Parts: sequence; structure tokens; C-alpha cells
Amino acid sequence: MSSDKDSGNAIRGSLRLAPNCIELDEQKAKLPRQFVNFTFYRSRPEWRLLSDGDKQHCSDQFVKAVDDFRRRLLIHSYSTVGLRTNVDFMIWRIGYELEPLQEMTSRLNATEMAKYIEPVQSFLSMTKRSMYIDRDNPEHVEDRLHIIPGKSDYLFVYPFVKTREWYARTADQRQEMMDEHIRIGTKYRSVKLHTTYSFGLDDQEFVVA
Repeated sequence: MSSDKDSGNAIRGSLRLAPNCIELDEQKAKLPRQFVNFTFYRSRPEWRLLSDGDKQHCSDQFVKAVDDFRRRLLIHSYSTVGLRTNVDFMIWRIGYELEPLQEMTSRLNATEMAKYIEPVQSFLSMTKRSMYIDRDNPEHVEDRLHIIPGKSDYLFVYPFVKTREWYARTADQRQEMMDEHIRIGTKYRSVKLHTTYSFGLDDQEFVVA
């Protein structure tokens, strides 16, 4: 665990409570929050019975509907074929308004492909400044407000909630645990981490990708 007794010796890779977010706003322009959505789809057995030509027609129409929203949303798709039995692919969408997410979903539901796929899970969240800051990388505070997806081949997504025991601890105790958490994370700098918040938006508290 880290200690702040000696403020002159900054411990590399530790988190500190942000004393005043207004100061950060004065240093740089405030970035608008982003809405983030992860939707997981499963193909129905009827899909595998279609001819190659029908599959291509459905796929082309579906892809066009997705592409029509790329000016309003950041969109990335991932295949889970062979990795999970209940999901075949996932669409990750990022935008500054909720309306494009709804409009795009309506368009997708109107395609021929919608007859052969079904959503099995959806996580909605938004970017938000953390109550902690990374002393090793202060810019990390702003990174949480603006997601720039990496170009890695793989993406891990998981929702989570913090237990009552976590909130029952003092602020100093939580800070110490977060300091340890970030120190471990800095050992794996090739892993790009996005933590988004679902308070008031969805069942989980956070979504990490």
C-alpha cells in the first residue's frame, strides 16, 4: 500500500483523490461525456439453413445499416464464434447522444438479418471523471471522459458492481486499495483499459473494456 507522508517522493503508479475537479477544468477545455453501449447477438439455427446467396444478401444489408451511422457513432464489431456458446458477435458503439444508438438499433431490427439474430445482452454506460487520479499519468483523468478505442484484435468486456463491504470502508482504505490496483495495472501498459459508469443507466455500476 502507498503512503503520502512524504509528498516530495511521488510513488510511481499510485492513485490519489482528486482534491478539486474545477482546477482541472481550468487547465483544459471540458470534454463532453460519451455514451457507451455493448450489444451481444446470437444467431438462430435458421441462419445456418440459408443458402450462401441469402446469407450474403442479409449480411450486406446489415453492414450497410451499420455503416450509415459511422458519422455519428464510433462503431467496432467483434466475433465470439468458437469462444462462447451463447453469443456470436458483439457491437461496441460510442457517441455523444443516446438517440443515434436507438435509431441505429431500429434500423438493424428492420433488416432481413434481424429475422435470424437476437440480442442476448446489452450494457449501457457513460464516461465520467473518476474520484481518483493517476499521479503517474494525470492525463488519465481526461482519458476517462473521451474513449479512443485501441487497434488490438481482442476486447474483453465485463460489468461489475462494488460490494457493500467496499462502500463501508473509509475513504483512506479505499484509496490504499486503489493505489495497489493501479500499481499492478501499470505493469501491463500494453493493455488499454476503459472504465465506464452505469449509475442510473443500467443494472451494473461499471463496465470495463
